[in-house]
Amino acid sequence: MIFERSLVRELVNTASAIFIALLTIVLTIALVRVLGQAAAGQVDNAAVLALIMFAALNNLPVLLQLAVFVAILLTMTRSYRDSEMVVWQSSGLGLQRWLRPVLLFVVPVSAAVAMTSLFVAPWANQQASEFRARFEQRTEVARVAPGQFRESADGSKVFFVEGFDPSTASVQNVLVNTIRDGKVSVIVSRTGVVERHANGDEFLVMSNGRRYEGTPGKPDYKVMEFEKYGVRIESKNPDFSNDDSAKIRSTMDLVADPLPRAKGELVWRIGLPLSVIALAVLAIPLSFVNARAGRSANLIVALLVYFVYNNAMNVVQSWTSRGRFAFGLTWWIVHVLVIAFAIGMLTWRNRVPQTIRSRIRAARLAHSA
Repeated sequence: MIFERSLVRELVNTASAIFIALLTIVLTIALVRVLGQAAAGQVDNAAVLALIMFAALNNLPVLLQLAVFVAILLTMTRSYRDSEMVVWQSSGLGLQRWLRPVLLFVVPVSAAVAMTSLFVAPWANQQASEFRARFEQRTEVARVAPGQFRESADGSKVFFVEGFDPSTASVQNVLVNTIRDGKVSVIVSRTGVVERHANGDEFLVMSNGRRYEGTPGKPDYKVMEFEKYGVRIESKNPDFSNDDSAKIRSTMDLVADPLPRAKGELVWRIGLPLSVIALAVLAIPLSFVNARAGRSANLIVALLVYFVYNNAMNVVQSWTSRGRFAFGLTWWIVHVLVIAFAIGMLTWRNRVPQTIRSRIRAARLAHSA
């Protein structure tokens, strides 16, 4: 049917434009956040681009969900504003005829959201977690970006290196500032190397440098020259298998896990593709434009309904994670209620034009009589 093909084409074009705009916003926010973390020495500079991509993949289901909802809303609102819907209803056709083309557009998107939320987003979260964990387990010196000061985990040391060679674990022009028992120790050296002992301890061994030690505000500073000087550094060994964060676990692991927290995450992942279909049906009656109420009133109401729906999903997920409600009830109850509400509104919107046409027909008959 020409109408269905035209509507699907318009929905695809509108949704694509909205999705690109939303994705640009998400990428910009992720870029600013990750660059700030890299500047602070919290993530590896070489992993910035990968972390941004992982953040985009994690937000992809929600972006598709919102893009589909807004696209249907804007497309049908335009039909009301351009009086196309008046002609449509005057021809005796109801809003239920819009369900088929809308679902033809939504079902493939819902399948893509299901694949992303169930498999792609958990994988992206796991990869981002491993990137961060690998960086955290590196030695304190290895985590220092050349030309930047880096504080140790316990706050007792500050490192600065001008250059670092990961292949040989050597540093150039290194400075180590240590505070202990009220005394300040500053060690400077042209070269140094990271050495690992048999017991697993790691030391930064510096060569041909100087050490300045004393109490701030007192003239008791000591200056010592050394050929070799070792400073113990800390290193963390990550264990990815013991990470219990539900967001980075695969969907199959969550299905096999009987704990409420795993089921709560599963409720959210299953709910995203279901919400795409529910929001698509809901957007049809919400797109009605009342000329007396203003052109943007329906959009405001629709966005409020969207936020209420998403908050309800978050609440149900939280209740499931805490064990208040069973998973067999929470994964579908909110979406069924929203679809029932949408069908009720759709039925009511269909009856209103029929009632108006009946009154006009009755008035004409009375006038002619």
